[in-house]
Amino acid sequence: MFQESFKIIVSGVGQSFILGLIGYFLIKRNILGEEGLYALSRLVIEVTMPVFIFYRLIKDFSFHLYPDWWVFPLISVGITIAGLLVGLIFSGFVKGLQHKLQFLSLVAFQNSGYLPLVLVASLLQGERLSTMFIYLFLFLLGFNLLLFSFGVYILTFHKDKKFEWQSLFSPPVIATFLGLAVVALNLSRFIPEVIIKPLGITGDCTLPLATFVVGGNIAAIHLRKVEKKLISAMVMAKLVILPALGLWLVWQFNLPSPLGLLIVLQSAMPPATNLSVILNHYKKEDLIVSQGIFFGHIASLVTVPVFLSLYFMKFMLK
Repeated sequence: MFQESFKIIVSGVGQSFILGLIGYFLIKRNILGEEGLYALSRLVIEVTMPVFIFYRLIKDFSFHLYPDWWVFPLISVGITIAGLLVGLIFSGFVKGLQHKLQFLSLVAFQNSGYLPLVLVASLLQGERLSTMFIYLFLFLLGFNLLLFSFGVYILTFHKDKKFEWQSLFSPPVIATFLGLAVVALNLSRFIPEVIIKPLGITGDCTLPLATFVVGGNIAAIHLRKVEKKLISAMVMAKLVILPALGLWLVWQFNLPSPLGLLIVLQSAMPPATNLSVILNHYKKEDLIVSQGIFFGHIASLVTVPVFLSLYFMKFMLK
């Protein structure tokens, strides 16, 4: 059963990998360039992703079908806290405050949007896929608020630093709130099909473009001397211990799918590529974050199929 599940998961991960590889070579061959990658990132974050979230919410979400919708942002907080605790256990290997803070951010914050969306799109179909998309969007609401508040704080820690409240309200967060408001007020019936269809077409561009961005971001990373011990500790904490805890939790409490899948999937994801974006924005020295993102994504090609296959041994993938 493990082998059967593993083959299916590897196929899904392989599809994501190929899309990411396209973005990787667009940068390495200088077809896109770093300025082009920045423009593509903005296109995804500010246009296609918000449209994708808004469209899916008004089409597939209702408060009647998802009465516990508020739980999913809290799950994102729980996974982040678990990551911080696991990171603290391994932080004995890390010397220096800034190294320690960057190490903790790598373990606590995962690539929670792009990769999970593409991966579930390759693994699930029909109603299960629509439900999983809704779960992920609600999860991202809490995650993005946390990343651009607490995540920014620990990465840029300084007694004189002022917090930028506007960073909380990224376009995907605004799109989520707007979509929920439209559903709550039953306003979607007033949106004509001539608008709905282009929104759907635009949103469908998100998954391939987002994976191009992930691959391009990895290609744009400039690796210096690799901190082998720190990166090995990060991979163990982030990609082995944390997903093992998530898997144990799901099995122990027999959590139903797709809730269980959401927890295992998010627990198994590699470090968030936005961590390097935050460092660049605040002009902070990148000590180990780029290394962690690069080697974390490479290692996840093995660890993600393993943990998802273990999950599907009990909850069969159909």
